[in-house]
Amino acid sequence: MTGLYDKLTRLHQAGYDGSPPPPLFEDGSAVVVEEFRPAAVLVAMTERAEPGILLLHRPSHMRAHPGQIAFPGGKIDPGESPEQAALREAWEELGIDPEQVRIVGRGDVYRAHSGYEITPILATVPADIAITPNPTEVAQWFEAPVAHMLHPDNHLERWVEWEGGLRPYYEIPWQDHVTWGVTAALIVNLSKRLRWHD
Repeated sequence: MTGLYDKLTRLHQAGYDGSPPPPLFEDGSAVVVEEFRPAAVLVAMTERAEPGILLLHRPSHMRAHPGQIAFPGGKIDPGESPEQAALREAWEELGIDPEQVRIVGRGDVYRAHSGYEITPILATVPADIAITPNPTEVAQWFEAPVAHMLHPDNHLERWVEWEGGLRPYYEIPWQDHVTWGVTAALIVNLSKRLRWHD
């Protein structure tokens, strides 16, 4: 063990101290969501000296978010907690054994333009955990360094014209992967809460 779970637990307790979520970009979209659907994602960090974050590419043929980089996750079924949903989705998408996941805690809820209200579940997994991606939901998976993904210098501010106006968003490039949109916003929020580099 590397002590990652203990470190994350300390950072989580200090960062999620009851204060309001740190500010991200203002919503520049004209889309109005009447009712949000609950969802959860698993933010799994690998127990190694230089930990990584597990991410995946959605297949290009998917109806929702084709080709985008995402955390394993999806909608919360009736009767499920966010933790249960995140573990179920990680099992269904990447074959991650729930018994090998150590949950640290919840992150700030993020309301996406897609109509989902997303609860990130921060957790650790063994460095050598078996990954078996489901090809219908995962085109590719990868592990990006936590130190890179959580560093503010790598959170690039971008703008796009959408729904009749300019909408701000974040990009986080690493190697050939560019994380953006909701996933990047979740990472930026996590970076502000955990203060990994302080």
